[in-house]
Amino acid sequence: MSDPKPSFPPLEEQLTRIKRGVVDLVTEEDLRRRLARSLEEGRPLRVKLGIDPSSPDIHVGHTVQLRKLRTFQECGHQAVIIWGTATAMVGDPTGKDKTRPQLSREQVLENLRTYREQIGKVVDVDLAEHHENGAWFDRFTFQDTIRLMSRMTVARVIERDSFQNRMSKGLPIGLHEIIYPLMQGWDSVEIRADIELGGTDQLFNLLAGRDLQQQVGQEPQLCLTMPILEGLDGVQKMSKSLGNTIGLNDDPVDMFGKVMSIPDSLMEKYFLLLTEVEEADLRELLAGHPREAKAELARRVTAWLHGAEASERAAREFDRVFRERERPTEIPEFEVPADALKEGRIQVAVAAHLAGLGSSGGEIRRAIKGGGVRVDGERIADPTHALGSGSYLLQVGKRRFVRLRIP
Repeated sequence: MSDPKPSFPPLEEQLTRIKRGVVDLVTEEDLRRRLARSLEEGRPLRVKLGIDPSSPDIHVGHTVQLRKLRTFQECGHQAVIIWGTATAMVGDPTGKDKTRPQLSREQVLENLRTYREQIGKVVDVDLAEHHENGAWFDRFTFQDTIRLMSRMTVARVIERDSFQNRMSKGLPIGLHEIIYPLMQGWDSVEIRADIELGGTDQLFNLLAGRDLQQQVGQEPQLCLTMPILEGLDGVQKMSKSLGNTIGLNDDPVDMFGKVMSIPDSLMEKYFLLLTEVEEADLRELLAGHPREAKAELARRVTAWLHGAEASERAAREFDRVFRERERPTEIPEFEVPADALKEGRIQVAVAAHLAGLGSSGGEIRRAIKGGGVRVDGERIADPTHALGSGSYLLQVGKRRFVRLRIP
């Protein structure tokens, strides 16, 4: 018995859903043509998203492209996830002011394990195709690499903004970085992609795949880019190193509170990229009271990642703590390991990081300087402030508490 043909929504409905929030589309006319052909032939389009497992955790900024991949799945198309087990060891130079440190294979494989678990909150991983690009690049000989590099000129590579910026500053560019767009593009050849998704900073790499497919006689892929999501500060790109992220694995109460802390100016973008609210309903929401609109955004984002029940609990806890200025009903406890102490003491910034109240000691120190860290209700002003043996209530920002025990 043959597999049943996929079920596709009408063409115009697919176009509306696919184009939501899109920045670059190369080209819309071709997308319409291919969707029409897909409907006529009953053949799903192959929609590629490359993911380099370059760190162990992902945040909602990463999910913008994953959500678009899920949209294609819901429209009946084939999601193809390329796990960059080879490209992650090179490092994407996009948007970087310096050469990214190269990862070991062991680091990449460990990150890959956690990534697979996390993206399952966004896409249907069971229905997606999964490929590791190490499957073909690990077989490449040196001559294969030379032939791949011959498919693009140096002049074309250095057109990209990130390389231009670095050259203007006199910063080095490694030869291995130059080959990255070709590697990402070759992935499209290997899996015969119809469409590739990426962030706006990835357009050069997506177009490289289109060029390579043309060179080998394949129909060139369409290129679709999504916006880069700003973090909680409303200015910088969401980044763990900047401490402005909403993590996929954040506790529901913490997640709800983080969304409530974003600047009002970001609400429309967050609604558009992280929820399914219709644009007419969105305009009505944004025309009302900003506090209520933001609470609706926080409910939807938290429900998406943790479920409706957890979202409602988080909303009630947020109101209780921040409207009534009370402490949370449940405060986790953390005992500092003895080997983390120096002469029986530990800096607040280090202890808070170990207890999970910040992504790094640097983030906590910045919070201390900004007046956002308290010990037993007293604000800490000195980033080097240390604590000795005892029990302390440690608070970072408005939402994060821990009962700290130091042996």
